[in-house]
Amino acid sequence: MDQHLKAKILSILDANRTMTIATLRPDGWPQATKVGFASEDLVIHFLCAPESQKAANLAHDNRVSLTIDDNCEQVMQLTGLSMAAHAEHVEDPAEAAKLMAALMAKYPPQDSLPEPMPPPDSAYIIRVVPKVISLLDYTKGFGHTDLVTC
Repeated sequence: MDQHLKAKILSILDANRTMTIATLRPDGWPQATKVGFASEDLVIHFLCAPESQKAANLAHDNRVSLTIDDNCEQVMQLTGLSMAAHAEHVEDPAEAAKLMAALMAKYPPQDSLPEPMPPPDSAYIIRVVPKVISLLDYTKGFGHTDLVTC
């Protein structure tokens, strides 16, 4: 992978904390949901309620698509990511605790979160491993994208 493109992808991941992720419902229709995330290199993690439609969709088909972008004021400053990826439930308790801490560190203190945080068995931590990343960068021209295969 081109190191300049990877650095740009990592800077977008570091600068943002929400994404829209699309999972596939059993009837074949995609379902898009906004979630908070944290990342470790190119791998993304987010929380999901075990009884949610998202969890059911992922149990049925672990392929996902996602987008991450900022809320820029000028169209020609738009940058962002689109990914095709595979998602999996993190089951190792030690890894789940580490990832939960990384997720919480991405956000400022939250008044509305339960204390203590939900244990891993009541909130799935999902690992998203990209297969194809599309790096959108309008500063290089309208609709410019660089395609990166992982």
